[in-house]
Amino acid sequence: MGVLDVGSFSARLVVVPLGGSPQEPVLNHQTRLRLDRELDGRGRLTERGIAAVTAAVAAGMSTAYRHGINGVYPLATSSIRDAANAADVVRHVAGETGVELQFLSGRHEAELAYVAARRWYGAAAGPLLVLDIGGGTVELAAGHGEKAAFARSLPLGARSMTRDWLPSERVSNRQVKALRTHALDVVSTTLGASDVADPRVVGCSKVLRQLARLAGARPGKCHELRLDDLRAWIPRLAALPPSRRAELPGISRSRAHQALAGAIVAEALLTVAGGKVTICPWSTRDGLLLTLQDKAKAAAGKRAAA
Repeated sequence: MGVLDVGSFSARLVVVPLGGSPQEPVLNHQTRLRLDRELDGRGRLTERGIAAVTAAVAAGMSTAYRHGINGVYPLATSSIRDAANAADVVRHVAGETGVELQFLSGRHEAELAYVAARRWYGAAAGPLLVLDIGGGTVELAAGHGEKAAFARSLPLGARSMTRDWLPSERVSNRQVKALRTHALDVVSTTLGASDVADPRVVGCSKVLRQLARLAGARPGKCHELRLDDLRAWIPRLAALPPSRRAELPGISRSRAHQALAGAIVAEALLTVAGGKVTICPWSTRDGLLLTLQDKAKAAAGKRAAA
């Protein structure tokens, strides 16, 4: 099974055997993108951005075809889904490559992140609350079993909050305070609707992984992000331009401009969710791969029974 995951910073093809694990892909191919730079003032992807997406999809799918893999799910994330000209992007990519990009709702992405976390930690982990900070949205999901009982998508993505609340390289204390208030408001209202008691809080995103590294976790290790550590870094991030943030541990150059907004949104989530989050290496893409595997196995079982 394969997924071509087209996001703001890359288009990544990941292929796993029918009975295999996302942890051990048989094929992994990446084309870098910078769609965050290709949105115009009306929220439309520019012609250069559309061309970049088209080339990335062509590269990913041709790699799959060369390896004899045809069953690839072409997933477009919120960087394309939320663009004002998303339908035009899909038509252009399909016309040039024959591949029709697919969108999932934010709620469905939250459910898939939960599937990924549940499979990673297993039933013995007890109830889970899964947090996923993306570029355009934040996905939240919670539950006790294999499927999430609670799933929500919030317009609090790190890229979106940077654009709407912290647009300049130099930010003021007033801007930071305003975003903190807004994020905490939205998160408090939403997580109040979850009735999953005393869950294990799990983070499934690069934003949280990089913030955990910034706050002191060693790379490549299973680690946690704690509210007190994160909170100490917010004024430091606010005092630095993006170019200087990229010099900090864990903060990549491509994501440095949105690191402050991501930290503020993470602070709101941890404030409401108990003060710490364990970083999970699997996320929405892995949940989608696992779900596709389940469906393929079920279909194969029905054919064998017939």
